[in-house]
Amino acid sequence: MRGKTAEDAKLLELLDPVAEALSYEIVRLRLMGGAERRRLQIMAERPDGEMHISDCTKLSRAISEVMDAADPVSGEYTLEVSSPGVDRPLTRKKDFAAYEGYEARLELDRLAEGRKRFRGQLAGVEGDNVAIDLEGEEATTLVPLAWIVEAKLVLTDDLMKRGAQSRAERLQHQEPPE
Repeated sequence: MRGKTAEDAKLLELLDPVAEALSYEIVRLRLMGGAERRRLQIMAERPDGEMHISDCTKLSRAISEVMDAADPVSGEYTLEVSSPGVDRPLTRKKDFAAYEGYEARLELDRLAEGRKRFRGQLAGVEGDNVAIDLEGEEATTLVPLAWIVEAKLVLTDDLMKRGAQSRAERLQHQEPPE
């Protein structure tokens, strides 16, 4: 789920250690575009969930060095390193647990209950399953994490409030400029 293709998976194998050495985690990696012009998009964060512009710059430089040396992508590409953002993708088991109570959209690689797309409130993780309370359903639905190909938080007032509170806490703990 952190990568969509076999090429993404190979890039994750190459770049995960680079990110980890700098105390970052790659949330999602996508190599997009055709043979002429491609874009390598990497969303990353620190273990505390933060990712500032200076972090993006630091990680981008380290990844560029490794990419230049290993040359794993044929042709030209543009590297983009960013934070996952407020309405972030959910790619790891811990993401589903951390955002319990928030609304999300899930897309599966197969039909379940006659459909591939689900929307509801995350209800945590049980083993290797994501628990989600679907609209109009009484019982919590368990979806195997292995079936999910795409998952993303839905931008709601509650999610925006959480983002604003997190930013306010961050600003409160920052050192004042000299």
